[in-house]
Amino acid sequence: MASPPIATVYVRNLEERIKPEALKEALEAVFSEFGNVIEIVAKTNLKAKGQAFVVFDNPEAAKAAIEDAQGFELFDRPMHLAMARTRSDATVKMSGNEEEFSAHKRRREAERDKKKALESAEEQKRKRPLAGAPADPRAPKAARGAGLKPTGPGPAAVVPDEYLPPNRILFVQNLPDDYDVEALTGIFGRFEGFREVRMVPGRKGIAFVEYEAEPGAITAKENTAGMSLKNGEKTMKVTYQRQ
Repeated sequence: MASPPIATVYVRNLEERIKPEALKEALEAVFSEFGNVIEIVAKTNLKAKGQAFVVFDNPEAAKAAIEDAQGFELFDRPMHLAMARTRSDATVKMSGNEEEFSAHKRRREAERDKKKALESAEEQKRKRPLAGAPADPRAPKAARGAGLKPTGPGPAAVVPDEYLPPNRILFVQNLPDDYDVEALTGIFGRFEGFREVRMVPGRKGIAFVEYEAEPGAITAKENTAGMSLKNGEKTMKVTYQRQ
């Protein structure tokens, strides 16, 4: 199925010292020339400063803005424009479909979790000492007082479930007690590459869902994490299996 058209322009290389409200007003003045602007999101956190998203009410206006305003100088800096990779919350809300908006939010949150997981895994790699690396010359020698045991390296930091890197097996938690293989297959079996649901003997409320390849698991997680079950009694938690 073709992806819905995107009506959001991603703007970067903006002057970082301009306050968000002033920046939004300036962006509104520039981009309203191309169509009806329904939202402007100006990033304020340190990593995303100098960036913004301009949301139009139709994709044609976004395309025209990118073509005509590319390189336009705002506060003495040329703007770099591109089509955003995903639809904005405001665009999805305009469809008037609450179910679609909920799915959109779940996908966005899953994408954010995936990014954090990869960043966390990369950080762990950087902290891990290389095999065969010389010992720190400043470290105290092994000799210790009588009765004291030498201490080994401390335990590695544990990555939270939400930030685990993707793999083809999902760990599903907070399920209603009466949910079985058939019920979970009805939820997860619609995604590409589904293989099986495995319940945990003697444990209610949790299960593992396996796919043939990682992309199928990623799509399933994006579309089911945070799903309400049994008329809102339970909110399903979906993460990747810890390797």
